[in-house]
Amino acid sequence: MTEKKVYTAPQTMEKTVNKTQPYIALGLMSGTSLDGIDAAMVQTDGKDETLLLSFKTYFYGDHIKQAVHKVMRRETPDADTAHADDLITQTHIEVVKEFITHSQMKPNIIGFHGQSITHIPAKRFTWQLGDPARLARETGINVIGHMRQADIEAGGQGAPLLPLCHRAFASNIKKPIAILNLGGVGNITWLGANRDDILAFDTGPANALIDDLVKEKTGKNYDSGGRLAKSGTPNNEMISDWMKHPYFEKKPPKSLDRNEWKVTRAYDLPLADAVATLSEFTVQSILYSMQHLPETPHALYIAGGGRHNSYLMMRLNQALSCPVKPVETLGWNGDGLEAQGFAYLAVRSLLGLPLTLPATTGIPAPATGGILYKA
Repeated sequence: MTEKKVYTAPQTMEKTVNKTQPYIALGLMSGTSLDGIDAAMVQTDGKDETLLLSFKTYFYGDHIKQAVHKVMRRETPDADTAHADDLITQTHIEVVKEFITHSQMKPNIIGFHGQSITHIPAKRFTWQLGDPARLARETGINVIGHMRQADIEAGGQGAPLLPLCHRAFASNIKKPIAILNLGGVGNITWLGANRDDILAFDTGPANALIDDLVKEKTGKNYDSGGRLAKSGTPNNEMISDWMKHPYFEKKPPKSLDRNEWKVTRAYDLPLADAVATLSEFTVQSILYSMQHLPETPHALYIAGGGRHNSYLMMRLNQALSCPVKPVETLGWNGDGLEAQGFAYLAVRSLLGLPLTLPATTGIPAPATGGILYKA
């Protein structure tokens, strides 16, 4: 387990913390890009007020990535899933203990996402590795886990889960805007002028397909800065074929699994061309998805690791009619946004407030979610 992307609130920010607000929450997020665990300590009322206090990323070792990759798309437990589950749980326990020492704050609650390996909304099935009960026992802190389960069992997509967080964090920003998270899978939240003007869905692949290719061909974890993509030529015939997938025509809300597309024929292309092809597929899937928005946003704000890929950012700015900017232009932490969101959702779960809406996951009615595991 290695560490990077450290953020601590400056002293002036720490002094502004309102001590009357009761919840200090720790959010843990490990996305489908399989890079590691983001940890964010926040102060929040679970409604409209959230302050990021501390943030840190802990990167997975290769043995963890290999164990998780091995069980991707599985639907039944076996020895491999048990091994991967144990690794994910133990790593989260270590992260929580170290992060509490780092931040010098003990949270009231932990919002635990776990590591997604399979997501099939049509079967009302989603699986996130990690044992929230053990996490609570071994850290001595109450944990909210299984945040997708109630939504998907009620007929929702179980994803994306951050739109209400985006709405709260953007409460004072001129709208309409859209927030696009470029993790393993892309997901977008559109926010209109009125509080109830909200729509969210997965746009398609983001970093996962690119990262998998680069890892297999070079041993590196990702296309740093989009350098390979910039030097290659996309295969438009392949992209056109992949864009015929029925997912893109489906009206939102909608969500998908990271492994929905089979793109191994791109692996036969020269490396730079293969990376350019998968990168352009991400761009085209986002461009196509924009037609589902009720109104063109005056800006598209990018979160997640994909905003560090200058090729993707350049192509999005070329392809879209609205400006494309990193969420840092809003004063947000683009690396910690999802972890911050799961801290916020944990408090909402404690308060019995909705985590999802019909317009964000397709659930029949607004619903809370998450299961409380007591220390």
